[in-house]
Amino acid sequence: MTDLPDLLGAIVDGVDAVLLFSPSGSFYERFDDLALPVVVVSAEDALGADRFVELPLEFNELSERLRFGIEGAIQQDHIDPDAVVACAAKVFGDDVDSVTRVRADQFERSGVYDLFVNSRAEPAVIRDVLEVTIELGKKGQKGKQVGALFVVGDAGKVMNKSRPLSYNPFEKSHVHVGDPIVNVMLKEFSRLDGAFVISDSGKIVSAYRYLEPSAEGVDIPKGLGARHMAAGAITRDTNAVAIVLSESDGLVRAFQGGELLLELDPEEY
Repeated sequence: MTDLPDLLGAIVDGVDAVLLFSPSGSFYERFDDLALPVVVVSAEDALGADRFVELPLEFNELSERLRFGIEGAIQQDHIDPDAVVACAAKVFGDDVDSVTRVRADQFERSGVYDLFVNSRAEPAVIRDVLEVTIELGKKGQKGKQVGALFVVGDAGKVMNKSRPLSYNPFEKSHVHVGDPIVNVMLKEFSRLDGAFVISDSGKIVSAYRYLEPSAEGVDIPKGLGARHMAAGAITRDTNAVAIVLSESDGLVRAFQGGELLLELDPEEY
């Protein structure tokens, strides 16, 4: 008679590495003597892991969490691009309770990891702007769906390729994205036209900017409008990242180097 542990053992049999998603210290310690690479994927490296991938967003969808961790592990050479990995993650409880067997090459690259680690702006700033945009996408403004455009990094060049549409409420301030009060201000100002410009370190440089880079040669998916075209163009001509909340379909999109790197539904986060 076949035992249940034997059947479930097939999930981890022959894997090349183990990815632990936000494990507790006691759970992680159980892998000390494992003769396989163990990669911790978490918001911070509180465990001092030898192999670590920072998880900048709390992905509610397990598949998206696994995708990010695998992309990060490949980028940092913790695993091979064609590795078979066992991913242990939290789904229902406060500690790891689920294990999934995944081939690293079965995921189409999403670009989300590149967005954080290959940007001029600090990863924490990209995360904070994404969180503001996602929250705005969930709640809108006074119950109404809104659009917004945040240009993050290389602020000096972005300012040179744009012009003001109105008085800049942040002109003499030194506030940074991520501060809860500042985030409320960003959501309030998002009702009006123009882009927000944010520095590499997260300082709010300006609101109400009209972006003026040439859109010639910028290729964006059909159905996306002027806000997305401007995002693609400004990231092609500068080293900035642009994060867009679409007023029409409510999706959040991120552009870098003139290309669409990330598309997500705020309701999934």
